[in-house]
Amino acid sequence: MIRTFRWTDYAAVAAVWAAAAREIVPRAELELKLARDPELFLVAVDGDRVAGVVLGTWDGRRGWILRLAVDPARRRQGIAAALVRELEGRFRALGCPRVNLLVMPDNEAGLRFWQALGYLPMPDVLCTKPL
Repeated sequence: MIRTFRWTDYAAVAAVWAAAAREIVPRAELELKLARDPELFLVAVDGDRVAGVVLGTWDGRRGWILRLAVDPARRRQGIAAALVRELEGRFRALGCPRVNLLVMPDNEAGLRFWQALGYLPMPDVLCTKPL
């Protein structure tokens, strides 16, 4: 089952991110995100266990997919694709015309996954600045 994140999920979500070698989003940062578009932070649950997670955001112009992760013991079961499909549906309901995401260039498996879902690589250059 896929549903919206609840604060009681935080420890399990952090464990999935850690097991998948993803950066754990701190509580304070999530509080700010959830004040904006809480319906775009999704978890896949099996009983009372979190099997996967995806963090979506929408700035009113573009949707972004961030921090997709599945428990390594639950991979290759369609959980990631199901999370993405649900998130895309929620983006559509908001009127979002395009979704973006970032994949590291050396993540060949990730690139194959996203391309299989219809996401095309773009030759953009990522720039970032910590504040």
